[in-house]
Amino acid sequence: MADHQDRRNRPDPDALLGEAKRAGRGRLKIFLGAAPGVGKTYAMLETAREREREGLDLVIGVVEGHGRRETEALVEGLESVPPRTIDYRGLQFEELDLDAVLARAPKLALVDELAHTNVPGSRHLKRYQDVEEMLGAGIDVYSTLNIQHLESLNDIVERITGIRVRETLPIACWPRPTRSS
Repeated sequence: MADHQDRRNRPDPDALLGEAKRAGRGRLKIFLGAAPGVGKTYAMLETAREREREGLDLVIGVVEGHGRRETEALVEGLESVPPRTIDYRGLQFEELDLDAVLARAPKLALVDELAHTNVPGSRHLKRYQDVEEMLGAGIDVYSTLNIQHLESLNDIVERITGIRVRETLPIACWPRPTRSS
């Protein structure tokens, strides 16, 4: 009985998708992995290549190949927005150029490592905030995330591995569409 009550009070998923489309928001697809090196970025790039063959306008915002030749081979030939160089404490760092992606306005942007902490001097503290801005501009985003980067699982991951993950993503960070009256 309680389960039936819960279903009646839940918003209709199709209605929420329709509302998001009407609002002009982009859609987010996360390639989720259990650990580093399991193939999230590779899978994201393979899926993006399929979409490109279908004629979809896409651009790489940032992809971290981590020196893996197979992953870097999938990047070849895809349009990429050059990174933005930020000076911080006398060193130069390359970060996602959010303004360039927004100006380019592709249908789909590839943005690796959703929980990444941006270098000070970036518009947003975290990469997921960059992604939120892209979604708000109507750009679909493919991104990657490891389970250990979910803030709500941080304590569990630390108990199991003995390692405290610093770059996390709060689940509550994404605005939830509200029901229309």
